[in-house]
Amino acid sequence: MRIEKLRTAWDIDVRFVHFPLHPETPPEGLTLEQLFTGRGIDITASQARMKQLMDNEGLPYGERTITYNSRLAQELASYAVTQPGGEKIHDQLFQAYFVDGTNIASVDNLIDIAISIGLSEEESRDILLSRRHQATVDTDWNRTRDLGLTGVPAFVVGQHGVTGAQPYEVLERLLEQSGAKRG
Repeated sequence: MRIEKLRTAWDIDVRFVHFPLHPETPPEGLTLEQLFTGRGIDITASQARMKQLMDNEGLPYGERTITYNSRLAQELASYAVTQPGGEKIHDQLFQAYFVDGTNIASVDNLIDIAISIGLSEEESRDILLSRRHQATVDTDWNRTRDLGLTGVPAFVVGQHGVTGAQPYEVLERLLEQSGAKRG
């Protein structure tokens, strides 16, 4: 995977930054047809392209038919990374959403994911219901907007960023441009 290769070759810390991908999606979700109505997107072709990109990265990808609001999942992830082993939340959320088609707007589903990586059920539920990580996610959303990022994945180093599944060489140039040091 490109990110792991970059971590090995460069002296960098990788941090996931939250992004408002379709924030208008209701908690119960939208079919992909509803989401893309009027946009002229060939959903079948788009999913085939995504599957190929995921295959190239060695990542699983399912044939989801519904998109869900990811806001609460992002707030849970913001909390999780502050806990020992919590960085595993990103892989679990990816699996739940892109492979299993799980509604990641559901508090109960998010609690199950939190428990699966060893987080406290009680603390995770409190985080989600109290929305204590809302401001952290808002800050990330504002930063991505300020940088002009328009989709995911997005890669940000310092004040520079690129959007989309970029080749390794593009990510290296981003690191060089931002003054990162080789490992």
